[in-house]
Amino acid sequence: MERFSRSISIMVLLMLVLLTIEIGPVVADGDKICESPSNAFKELCLRDDNCDIVCKIEGFPNEDCKGFLHKCVCTKPC
Repeated sequence: MERFSRSISIMVLLMLVLLTIEIGPVVADGDKICESPSNAFKELCLRDDNCDIVCKIEGFPNEDCKGFLHKCVCTKPC
């Protein structure tokens, strides 16, 4: 039983680390790109089209469905 709970704890910790890595700012080709989770998009981001519309309304030119939970993440140059 102890071995099972240790395995579950390690899996949860690993998932948390992976989720936090995907939300940080990204640097591409020397240009800094700022990312922000969408405040208005509350559902699963399965298609970029819906996320794109919401991000443009929020003032971001680009978007992406990211992460294990498929969150809508808006991006713009910093």
